[in-house]
Amino acid sequence: MEIKPIKTKADYRSALKEIETLMAAETDTPEGERLDVLVTLVEAYENRHYRFDLPDPVEAIKFRMEQRGMTPKDLVPMIGRINRVYEILSRKRPLTLAMIQRLHDELGIPAESLIKQQPDRRRAA
Repeated sequence: MEIKPIKTKADYRSALKEIETLMAAETDTPEGERLDVLVTLVEAYENRHYRFDLPDPVEAIKFRMEQRGMTPKDLVPMIGRINRVYEILSRKRPLTLAMIQRLHDELGIPAESLIKQQPDRRRAA
């Protein structure tokens, strides 16, 4: 099993093509083991070269609201009174730890997205 590091885009494309041919490989077979190793190498390459920033917390909330057909009123149990919901959605107030926990638990928004530092809009003005 000759496997080499993925250093270039050509190596990356080649590994993806080979993974495609091995997708039906049984576990605990030479092909299955090769697939596991190649997938690990591809993931490492992608993590180095294709990093994705977490979404802004407010954008993550709005996206989930859109997905579920929710209105700001639906966030009251997770955030507090309706005026607090609007303050959060307009970025006038930051999320508290309790809000983050409830939004994560109730809406399944990754906590990492919710705790991401929001840009300070006052300095930009």
